[in-house]
Amino acid sequence: VQLQASGGGLVQPGGSLRLSCAASGFTLDYYAIGWFRQAPGKEREWVLCISSSAGSTYYADSVKGRFTISRDNAKNAVYLQMNSLKPEDTAVYYCAVREFSTCSSWYRYYDYWGQGTQVTVSS
Repeated sequence: VQLQASGGGLVQPGGSLRLSCAASGFTLDYYAIGWFRQAPGKEREWVLCISSSAGSTYYADSVKGRFTISRDNAKNAVYLQMNSLKPEDTAVYYCAVREFSTCSSWYRYYDYWGQGTQVTVSS
């Protein structure tokens, strides 16, 4: 079971990035998928989540209206579209799989983690 997060980079404030989370060894559409982030010296922070089947989405207030999560079941992947990026969005972003269909914002309820991808928002 592996998760591969990619798509991070350096972007100016107000810019956009799309992160990808690809899975191997299991099928993502059976599970809830979350994205978390961790900035230097800070706790890991839940960002958003998409449930399995119905694909309900949930967002932290800090990213609501700017970030979008989506699935591509054919590619066994989940995407995080980040728009209107701010310097405070700078962090390592992680995708994670929860072996349940429903979402949670508590990181300990997630069972598998990708390796993280760095997002830096700076002018």
